[in-house]
Amino acid sequence: MIFRGPRRPLNGRYVTFVGSTDTYGKYIAKPYPTLIEEHLGEVCVNFGVINGSIDAFMNEQIIQTACHDAMLNVIQLMGAQNMSNRFYTVHPRRNDRFLRASTILRALFPELDFTNFCFTRHMLGALYEICPQRFEIVRTELQEAWTARMRSFLTEAGAHSVLLWFANHMPSDAAWEDRQDPFKTDPMFVTRSMVDALRPHAHSVVIAQPSARAKTKGTAGMVFPQGHSEAASELMGPAAHQEAAEALFEVLHSAIPDLGHRHIA
Repeated sequence: MIFRGPRRPLNGRYVTFVGSTDTYGKYIAKPYPTLIEEHLGEVCVNFGVINGSIDAFMNEQIIQTACHDAMLNVIQLMGAQNMSNRFYTVHPRRNDRFLRASTILRALFPELDFTNFCFTRHMLGALYEICPQRFEIVRTELQEAWTARMRSFLTEAGAHSVLLWFANHMPSDAAWEDRQDPFKTDPMFVTRSMVDALRPHAHSVVIAQPSARAKTKGTAGMVFPQGHSEAASELMGPAAHQEAAEALFEVLHSAIPDLGHRHIA
């Protein structure tokens, strides 16, 4: 697997950052793990993976070992759609890539030709359009699998883990289908109850919802090639990363011993 990096030593004090596209910081010169490292004064290891799910990290023993040995872990709450489950299989590293449907899913949606799909969101959207009621069976499976795997990962990593909710909305138990553009909502399918179920297994939960001011900044300060402006606009910008770093800083400062009095700029 290829992570954001840069390469950092794992034989001393360090903090790990585990997460998906926003932790990776696509199009961002200084994502929130870098900002934390600069102002915390500790080695920070960015294990961010574009479109990663918890599956990507559970399949890499070196990541679980690194998290176990870290002073502290920051684990982004990632979506539930990009995981292999009893209905479908995703690519083990590029988790947003749909590989194959199980016989169970084919039996549940016999009218669908699954060879037409390359990505999980596209496939799930087609399931919903065909039959919202049958789609609910799949969504429930994904939510249950997500909760079980997050608990398992936290057990291996240890209770010295901070869970980060980094999204444009607050955690909610409101009906998923009532949200605007539900298939563009991240972390996909993750509810407030699912997050609350993980609290006993973690040090704390940090909510980082970008402010209206951060949202108005748009892609200002992002670095992307020509023709990628639409893709960049759907991601967290530098102002949102700054706010996430600020939200995390006080928690990390209180959780890590011998830091002294430092403040994030």
